[in-house]
Amino acid sequence: MIRVSTKFDRPEPDLVKQLSVFSSATIHEAQGRLGALDSAIKPVDHTMSLCGPAFTVQCAPRDNLMLQTAIAYARPGDVVVVSAGNYEEAGSFGDVLANACQSKGLAGLITDTGVRDTEDLRALGFPVFSRSVSIKGTVKETVGPMCEPITVGGVLVRPGDIMRADADGVVVVRREDAAEAVTASQERIDAEAGFIAAYRAGRTVTEMCGLAPVLAAKGLVIEE
Repeated sequence: MIRVSTKFDRPEPDLVKQLSVFSSATIHEAQGRLGALDSAIKPVDHTMSLCGPAFTVQCAPRDNLMLQTAIAYARPGDVVVVSAGNYEEAGSFGDVLANACQSKGLAGLITDTGVRDTEDLRALGFPVFSRSVSIKGTVKETVGPMCEPITVGGVLVRPGDIMRADADGVVVVRREDAAEAVTASQERIDAEAGFIAAYRAGRTVTEMCGLAPVLAAKGLVIEE
């Protein structure tokens, strides 16, 4: 007998909401360039975006038994995060399961394997981020861990960590670091707004970024 618990601590909903206003790239930079999943994991439509606590699940390659089980037990607002061995030649998730997720109020799906029915997924609007698109079917044979730490896209994801994903990619924020990530992300946005205002006022990139001494130290001479 294999026992699996679905109990874990989720972040405060307000922290999730606050993080959701920042892009994945902003959060990644703000938390010291940490937490970015492999760039191969992308949305099936560039307009898709999600932010929510990770409901983690480990699947065997070309097997979606535990994925379906995770969908059954995830709570509204959760992001189902799937580790399946980076196996690209399998469509482990499609429009039928997306409807099941959307009906439960789940926030989205992130998987390191393939999905299919992408036209239907786009029409449905349920956020799906995957490593590949494949029409090849899966089996339902292998049980595995759920709501335990997994590795997805080269990054450790724990149940309850916050997943933020958009057109540019996916980043994970450790649950205990969420408040700090919000503050750091806002500081970065404010700093970037200052740079943009300066550029529009006529300041140069070389001046604003202090590039002149860097270039000089590297021996670069620019003749105008």
